[in-house]
Amino acid sequence: MAGVRTPDITIPSDLLPADGRFGSGPTKVRPEIVRSLADHATDYLGTSHRQLTVRLMVAELRNGIAELLRSPDGYEIILGNGGSTGFWDCATFGLIERRSHHLSFGEFGGKFAAGVAAAPHLDTPSILESDPGTHPPLAAVDGVDVYCYPHNETSTGVMFDPVRVDDPDALMVIDATSAAGGLHFDPTAADVYYFAPQKALAADGGLWIAMVSPAAIERIERIAASDRWIPPSLDLKIALDNSRKDQTYNTPALATVFLAAKTVGWFNDNGGLSWSAGRSARSAEILYGWAERSEVASPFVQIESQRSLVVATIDFDEAISADTICDVLRANGIVDTNGYRKLGRNQLRIGMFPAIEPSDTEALTRCLDHVIDALS
Repeated sequence: MAGVRTPDITIPSDLLPADGRFGSGPTKVRPEIVRSLADHATDYLGTSHRQLTVRLMVAELRNGIAELLRSPDGYEIILGNGGSTGFWDCATFGLIERRSHHLSFGEFGGKFAAGVAAAPHLDTPSILESDPGTHPPLAAVDGVDVYCYPHNETSTGVMFDPVRVDDPDALMVIDATSAAGGLHFDPTAADVYYFAPQKALAADGGLWIAMVSPAAIERIERIAASDRWIPPSLDLKIALDNSRKDQTYNTPALATVFLAAKTVGWFNDNGGLSWSAGRSARSAEILYGWAERSEVASPFVQIESQRSLVVATIDFDEAISADTICDVLRANGIVDTNGYRKLGRNQLRIGMFPAIEPSDTEALTRCLDHVIDALS
């Protein structure tokens, strides 16, 4: 609150994490990768995205993503500019034929559904909502050709493992913005698994990446060949054609491509998705365990199987202000633990992405105990 002074609480240095970044996106970027980018500044940055040095980096990213996500036979990795919010527009033009079904249980799922509902060339979508902190069930809906839902809701800390419905002619389009690289999943459950690299991939924003099935590719090509008008920058057929050449339709954020490719390589070199998701799972075990033992804190998501393993939402008793805790943490170099503003709860939201060391998550819990004791 404006005008309220942050309590003067100093956390002892031996309690502090080595890296105090716990944001839910953009999240921690590893300093080692930033230094590597600087080392390649003269032969990679500031050059044409059609040239070999950039195309090789795009190829490294595409191949690394395919390996990390255990891409099934026939699936392809495509990419374009604009982030996941940009991909919603791409999907609205190039994946939904007439009508879609959406699960809305947080900010991202709700915004995608609202955008589709406003599209004049599509029928009114089917939308199933649930209360914050839960997710609705997924079931077949008559007259639907695309099912859309998030693997992980960054705003609420709710996780929904991808599954298919018994509707063989429909596509399963899954928002993996904060999930890809940090959560296990069955890749055959998705026809489109799309995401941005500024969360679990510890990179920067401005890019969308998608793993697409043969059925999704057929849909993309069929809609592109129809009389539907599609803006070129949102045309998934153009993105597909360019991706097959290891490039993008227009100039991408070259630093983002580099950072994402090197993070994915780090994951794969250490064991792939089982390793990267395992790091997030370990941090989740530490943080939720702390909250369940605490006298003033508790996990917001009540159903344990729905608790995100990459973004934890932790409620606090009204007797202690989560905003004050957040301000004290920030004053001590521990940043971006604020609750999601639109949720409006007395809550912290803490990133647990693979690049965050589980030992730093452990240190964060010690810092929380110190701050809570000082405020009590």
